[in-house]
Amino acid sequence: MQIATNKITSIAKEVFALEAKEIANLSQNLTKDFEQAVQKILATKGKVIISGMGKSGIIGKKISATLASTGTPSFFLHPAEAYHGDLGMIEAEDIVILISNSGESDEILKLIPFLKEQHNVIIAMSGNPSSTLAKNSHYHLNISVEKEACPLQLAPTSSTTATLVMGDALAVVLMQLRGFRDENFAKFHPGGSLGRRLLTKVGDVMQTQNLPTAKQDSLVVDIVHTISQGGLGLCVIVNNHTIEGIVTDGDIRRAMRENQKDFFKLKAKDIMSYNPKSIDANEKLTIASEMMNHFKINALLAVDSDEQLVGIIQMYDIGT
Repeated sequence: MQIATNKITSIAKEVFALEAKEIANLSQNLTKDFEQAVQKILATKGKVIISGMGKSGIIGKKISATLASTGTPSFFLHPAEAYHGDLGMIEAEDIVILISNSGESDEILKLIPFLKEQHNVIIAMSGNPSSTLAKNSHYHLNISVEKEACPLQLAPTSSTTATLVMGDALAVVLMQLRGFRDENFAKFHPGGSLGRRLLTKVGDVMQTQNLPTAKQDSLVVDIVHTISQGGLGLCVIVNNHTIEGIVTDGDIRRAMRENQKDFFKLKAKDIMSYNPKSIDANEKLTIASEMMNHFKINALLAVDSDEQLVGIIQMYDIGT
């Protein structure tokens, strides 16, 4: 079946606009309950356990994962499995967030008697402040929306997005109040390039052997040979280990264009760039990456506390 491209795009844009509007309206749903729920979570020595059925459960898993990775111990508990033996995972000091858009999901409501008997703090997320769930919780986070993006008003769309955003707001507020930093984040994400850049220092990955260096009086032909042999696209001009400048393959090409007759008479001091960008070898890879992106360069000179050359780090070494 052939459908006009503009119709497809139009429908997609309508979904974006509708859900964006509902999210923008979500801030109007915030009450003192949100603030008090945050205070309770900050004060507890237990975990934050999240439970939800169906689509709410899927969103709940994501919220739980976000909390756990940003300094708030958390896990997701399927309500049906909880009711058939897994309630033992919930300890008295744990805070439980129950998610149900209608606030009347049977599987969720069945958990309330146990939680009340154990004196757990219950935080409800629902779109109905008058629901059974809301009335039986200590704090209610209102995730109500006026309209689902689904044209039939059946499939959870805007409502699940609202739930996700409310969970994100909760997680972000908590991490900021805890003073959660990138170093903490890295401890929970040691794998992959993200964890590597957050935990690893420049000195751990920089190149230190056979660094391409020369002196200011070195002839350009020797500089070309050094750049080619070093394979880094540059040559560092040094006096002992003190950095005086840098010559890149780009500098070589410009010098060839501008000094065709006298090119081979040129010396490093005639074409080098002064004050090349450098970074302390003890800095994190994230800082090196930010510097390279900001200055639009592919390499940094690594120095020690005395500003002496100790290595060279490239974007390739960072893994981006």
